[in-house]
Amino acid sequence: MLTLAVAPHPLLEVGAFLMRFPVPLVELTTPAAIAALALPGARAPIAVDEAVKTAVRDLLRAGGFKPAGRSKPASEYLVAAVAEGRFPAINAAVDACNVVSLHSGLPISLVDVDRLETDALQITCAAPGSSHVFNPSGQVLDTGGLLALFDAVGSTGTPVKDAQRTKTHDGTRAAIAIVWGTRALPGRTAQTTAWYRELVATIPGATLEDV
Repeated sequence: MLTLAVAPHPLLEVGAFLMRFPVPLVELTTPAAIAALALPGARAPIAVDEAVKTAVRDLLRAGGFKPAGRSKPASEYLVAAVAEGRFPAINAAVDACNVVSLHSGLPISLVDVDRLETDALQITCAAPGSSHVFNPSGQVLDTGGLLALFDAVGSTGTPVKDAQRTKTHDGTRAAIAIVWGTRALPGRTAQTTAWYRELVATIPGATLEDV
């Protein structure tokens, strides 16, 4: 059974759940309602503004991380991607993750459960000097001071970039979602997580579990 321990933090408010699929993700089509949320001008039950952007950056700074440039929160990347007409369409699970992050302004990690090295996961700030590879070409993210989801090997998901070794892929059948929320935005984490679960439930055959 998958368990998640969250280390004390002055701002962090986590939303988490497990999703399972009856077939590998490559065999599933992203529902039209999810895809439509990635279009410019799409309306959603929740909307982002500058206050949300500031609060998320403050959340990441609390551990000593500097969320700027290539190390900005993943949610900010998505806003820019829509504006520039390059919003990524990857697979049903990631597409749902991305549109929720886009509209809520909260970063979200999506990690393949079968690629984890333990069932006992932990969220805490990475130690100074920590890092992980975040893409197939081997580029490295300096995670020192950054909030991260850890398994027995090291960091897997973060509010900036997830580790390549545990990302979802064509064969993924189960994934854990981590919504990186902040207490500075009361109710937003719960609202975002609930809406995210609703969208994932529209993927044919998907089942959800609490963590």
